[in-house]
Amino acid sequence: MSSVSANVKGTFRYLNKKKYLYLLLLPCVIYFLVFNYIPMYGVMIAFKDFNFAKGILHSPWIGLENFRYMFGLSDFYKVFWNSLYLGLLRLVFGFPFPIILALLLNEIRMASFQRVTQTMIYLPHFISWVVIGGILVNFLSPSWGIVNIFLKEMGIDPVFFLADPDYFRPIVVLSSIWKESGWGSIIYLAAIAGINSELYEAASIDGASRFQRLLHVTLPGIKSTIVILFILRLGQLMGNGFEQIFVLQNPMNLDVSEVFETYAYRVGILGGRFSFGTTVGLFTSVIGFIFILISNQIAKLLKEDGIW
Repeated sequence: MSSVSANVKGTFRYLNKKKYLYLLLLPCVIYFLVFNYIPMYGVMIAFKDFNFAKGILHSPWIGLENFRYMFGLSDFYKVFWNSLYLGLLRLVFGFPFPIILALLLNEIRMASFQRVTQTMIYLPHFISWVVIGGILVNFLSPSWGIVNIFLKEMGIDPVFFLADPDYFRPIVVLSSIWKESGWGSIIYLAAIAGINSELYEAASIDGASRFQRLLHVTLPGIKSTIVILFILRLGQLMGNGFEQIFVLQNPMNLDVSEVFETYAYRVGILGGRFSFGTTVGLFTSVIGFIFILISNQIAKLLKEDGIW
C-alpha cells in the first residue's frame, strides 16, 4: 500500500508542477470532448429508424438495414469512387507540398524576409472556403473572369472551368494546396528546429553542400514526423471536406464532385433521412480507421515509428 500511496503522491506532485501546461491543454481537451467524443453517442442512429418524435433512444432498432440499403444504391459506388479518387489526388499532390515548403523556408537566411514569407503563406488558412469559392468563381468565370480574359487575348475560346468535370478535380486540389500548405508546414518547421545543430556543423566540416545537408541531415531528422502525419492523413483519405466541395459544386460537375460529405448532406439532411446520413458518415469513418491500421502496420514493418 505504501508504494501505491507514494505513486499517487508522486503523480499529484507532478501535476502540481506542470499545472499551467495542463491548463493550456484543457481547452483542446474540452474541444475534442464536445465536438468529437460526445457526438459519438449519435452513431447508434445508423442502426435505427430514427424518428424525431421518439428520439434516439426510443427509435426502433433495424440492425444493418441502412447499410444494406446503402450498398444497394448505384449512386453509392459513384460517390465512393469520387471520394477515393479525389482523396488520392490530395494525398499524392497535397501531402508533399508542406514538406517542400518547410524545407525551402528553412533555407532562407534573411530572418525578416523569412518572417514576412511565412506570414503570407499562413494567411490563406484563415480565409473561409466560402470566400475562396467566391474568388475562384469570379476568377474562372467565362464572362468576366481574369483567366478567360487572358485566354481571349491569346485567341482561345473562353472555358467554363467549374462546369467542366475535367477541370473540377485539379481546381479542388490546387486551391487546397494554396490554402493549407503554409499552415501544414508549421509542424515540419518545428521538427526541423529540433534537429541538433551539431549535425549540420559536422556535415559542413565534411564538405557537404547545402543541398547535401538538406538531403542527409534535415530529411532524416524529420522522417518520423513525416511518417506519423502520413499515417494520419491516410485516415482522412475518404474525407474531402464539405465546405470546399459544396461551394464549388454545381449540377454540371455533379458526376465528379459528389463525395460522401455532400452526399450525406443532400440525402441525409436535405432529404430528412438522418439514419441514412449517419450510416454514410459511419462507413467513411470505418474506412479511414482501416487505412490507419494498415499504414501504421506498414510503418512498423519498415522499422519506422507509428502512432502507437
